[in-house]
Amino acid sequence: MSATILVVEDEQGIQEVLKFNLGQHGHDVIVASDAEEALGLLRGALPDLILLDWMLPGMSGIDFARRVRADSRQKNIPIIMLTARSDERDKVQGLDTGADDYITKPFSPRELMARIKAVLRRRAPQMTEDSVEINGLRLDPLSHRVYGDATALDLGPTEFRLLHFLMTHPERVYSRSQLLDQVWGDHVFVEERTVDVHIRRLRSALEATGHDRLIQTVRGSGYRLSATLS
Repeated sequence: MSATILVVEDEQGIQEVLKFNLGQHGHDVIVASDAEEALGLLRGALPDLILLDWMLPGMSGIDFARRVRADSRQKNIPIIMLTARSDERDKVQGLDTGADDYITKPFSPRELMARIKAVLRRRAPQMTEDSVEINGLRLDPLSHRVYGDATALDLGPTEFRLLHFLMTHPERVYSRSQLLDQVWGDHVFVEERTVDVHIRRLRSALEATGHDRLIQTVRGSGYRLSATLS
């Protein structure tokens, strides 16, 4: 599944190589040449992942990562650090700062894509192409199809994204505002009651196979998908 990736890298040549390889794998790429430009971009729509060079002009990648992790809105964005430093102490420092992974330059495109996939699977599973199945309900991101006990179910695009997010984060309760941020994007300004409308549509689509009961309302808190049919 396509992810939006922010590349923070000051070397033009590496920028172009990363843009090309990420684009070849279907990802949308945003580029910043320094930390200040990247922080400005983060004030808009948040990316799904940040590829961050350690050595940047002005603010270092380490200090940038600290700023991101200290911001309540940005703190959950996965970060992969790119650096020529190979010393173990440097790796530990990068990970201690909040990076999710660390790749030493030079690296192969194949290794980079594997690391990106692994981090997204761990931190943002809704951004991967892995199919997910819970209690007979199966969602396949590649074919964009949903099956309930082998019966094909018809979902709209928003309901599909909503179900994918809930299925990859089962048993957790999400408020309407959290679902808006995660499914619609934190840069999209719509009323929280919009979530209720799409939850009703989702339940209606799942009703034929009884899987609508997986989508539970938690009074005063929001919604969750539970693996146990109630």
